[in-house]
Amino acid sequence: MKKQTIKSKEKGQSLVELAISLPVIVLILLGSFDFGMALFSYSIMRDAAQEGALYASFAPGNKAGIESRARNILIRSEDEVFSSPIDLQDKDAVQIEINIKGKECQGTTKGTANYAEIKVVYDYPFLMPFIETFSGSDTLRMSATASNVILQPPCK
Repeated sequence: MKKQTIKSKEKGQSLVELAISLPVIVLILLGSFDFGMALFSYSIMRDAAQEGALYASFAPGNKAGIESRARNILIRSEDEVFSSPIDLQDKDAVQIEINIKGKECQGTTKGTANYAEIKVVYDYPFLMPFIETFSGSDTLRMSATASNVILQPPCK
């Protein structure tokens, strides 16, 4: 008889515990999902910056070619399902900055090698609710930079 009275007092306890802990668990899962997608986006941005810097090391004067090379590392097809969280082709969402340090040729300027620096900037939109309350924005500005020494053409 005592066991039944103890159980009757605890009736519904599991449901209350679930109701209290489930929102916390869901927020942790959404936060880890957001972190993973942001990290994946950064990886894509870093690859784009490296591709742009590689192209710039051989053709530093061709800024349109440098930007095209950086934007086209992930070519999207309209009829394919694609899992990338970032669309490099979207010029409004993804900015690419090209800076040539020194001259646009192989060699040095004032003792420093001429090099190209490519910066990819993207505002990652958070999926987790209420993040704007803590961060002040519903996006996270991310940037990836890569640089490479200019290899061609030789300076005259």
